[in-house]
Amino acid sequence: MESRNPAFRGNAFGQQAGGYGAPSTQQMQNMYDAPSYAPPATRPMTIDDVVVRGFLTLATLVVTAALSWVLIPTELALPVLAVAIIAQLGIWAFITFGRKANAPLVLAFAAVYGVLVGIISHAYNDVYHGVVFQAVVGTALAFGAMLAVYSLRIIRVTPKFTKFVIAAGLAMVGLMLINLVVQIFGPDSGIGIRDPGNPLAYVFSVAAILLGCFFLLLDFDSVEKGVQSGAPEKFAWYCAFGLVLSLVWIYLELLRFLSYFSGRD
Repeated sequence: MESRNPAFRGNAFGQQAGGYGAPSTQQMQNMYDAPSYAPPATRPMTIDDVVVRGFLTLATLVVTAALSWVLIPTELALPVLAVAIIAQLGIWAFITFGRKANAPLVLAFAAVYGVLVGIISHAYNDVYHGVVFQAVVGTALAFGAMLAVYSLRIIRVTPKFTKFVIAAGLAMVGLMLINLVVQIFGPDSGIGIRDPGNPLAYVFSVAAILLGCFFLLLDFDSVEKGVQSGAPEKFAWYCAFGLVLSLVWIYLELLRFLSYFSGRD
């Protein structure tokens, strides 16, 4: 009986010259040798993937920060800090410019960054007792506020907004480098953006905190677009990397800003 399915009717299987007859012995052998399964397709990223990987990355950073706070003695803090900065910048550059975000790289970055954060936090807390807890609370509030702002579309992440945030970030890093160079070769106050006695320092810190919040909006937008476009699961590690970078930026800037109003112990 002729099939009613058009795919099996007429010359559907006979498009090549001679058509398809009974398979030969070699064809039967090739069919037997062929794998009986198809290679698994890459699973698309989900919000849960980003949440889990973001939590793992942040937890790794917090653990190494706590360990460095407790275990690294004061006399070794500066050498260890210098090594941590160099290692952190190297891994950051490899992930950012090489687009090689994966579990080992991102967690290694978080571990090294945690050492840096732990040493800096300990130094601040020794001078301004309680400022670390305040900065942690402030960072959590900033994250929640930016998530609400993004979810309610109070600020829309447009291409123009993205270009502005990236340009502002590059300009701010440039100012920090100039200030560092001036501090090394000139007055200790540099150009005044980190001098508590200069009103410019307060303005700069507020701008830096706001910029970190804007980077969080870019991170949320990357996550949403990645999920909508069906980005591969491994992209969640890159999203987690960006979120942790923005959170630590906000935390460190809050730490400095709050220290301006805290009395020395």
